[in-house]
Amino acid sequence: MANRETSSAYGQPADEYWAARRGVGLVDRRDWGVLELTGRDRATFLHALLSNEVKALAPGQGCAATLLDVHGKVQVVVSVWVADDRIFVVTPPSMAQKTAEALDHYLFSEKVAIRDVSDETALLVLAGPKARETAERMAGARPGEAAWAHVASKLGEVPVRLVTGGRETGEAEVWIAGPASEAARLWDALVAAGAQPIGRMAFESLRIEAGTPVLGRDVDESVLLPEIPFERLVSQTKGCYPGQEVVVRIRDRGHVNRMLVGLLLDGSDPPSDGAEVVADSAAIGRVTSSTWSFGLERPIALAFVRRQHAAAGSRIQVRVGERMLSASVSALPFVVEHRGERAPLPPISPTG
Repeated sequence: MANRETSSAYGQPADEYWAARRGVGLVDRRDWGVLELTGRDRATFLHALLSNEVKALAPGQGCAATLLDVHGKVQVVVSVWVADDRIFVVTPPSMAQKTAEALDHYLFSEKVAIRDVSDETALLVLAGPKARETAERMAGARPGEAAWAHVASKLGEVPVRLVTGGRETGEAEVWIAGPASEAARLWDALVAAGAQPIGRMAFESLRIEAGTPVLGRDVDESVLLPEIPFERLVSQTKGCYPGQEVVVRIRDRGHVNRMLVGLLLDGSDPPSDGAEVVADSAAIGRVTSSTWSFGLERPIALAFVRRQHAAAGSRIQVRVGERMLSASVSALPFVVEHRGERAPLPPISPTG
């Protein structure tokens, strides 16, 4: 099994990519964080802070959400899993402690205990059209169809929680949460069941094709929530939360000045993160992440560009050293050759 840092590739990246597109891949997520909230006020406490509905979720349900600052800027994107007597909050890599501290800052008289259980938890993800079938065959159960629905089960003798993912690869996903001490055993059992390990190179192609931003690269604390695809992160009917006024004001009476879009690049080499995007000799944005697309067989990227240039089909350029690469703006998700036919990948959440 891979170390805590996911391998660049376990074999041929193209083979790993197509395993996830046509069968089932296996992604190592042990670098992600997990917080456990207990106490009678846990749901109302989180509901008041996060951008999505938490209080109305029943055990076995979940959601993706974000914690914003008062200016509507993204501090962290999380998934929330509601269990019978606790709530799990899953964070991107290196964000568990910061998220726990941010939540604790708002904790006054509420009866809530926040515990970081990242080191106790192994997270693995099955991704692909056979992900749900594989999970059910191995664990005798499958979670509900809705994103972040979950069910407790066992994989062999190992207790696990099976969680429907947010389709950050553009495919069906099942997260498997189990004891960290059993990580290697779980990994080996899933590989033996036919899941193909997916390294970073193949995963980046899957992720960027699906238009999924990553915290720390595509999204940071300078980004307003409405600048990224955010529909699945927000409840439009819940009460106040930090940053809500900004989100609602932009929705109802304004617009953002830049947007996260896809770029289809000419040539053979993806640009570096931070590369300047240019139109009519003027800088209009920057690349946030890029990769070689195995589905499109060309470089693609995610980039922030000025709203005036964000329409699909707009021709722009990307500065790479002394060269200028021609490119066009693409709607997200990209359209790829998908199981034999050209079709858009399904819409996904910006979190995994």
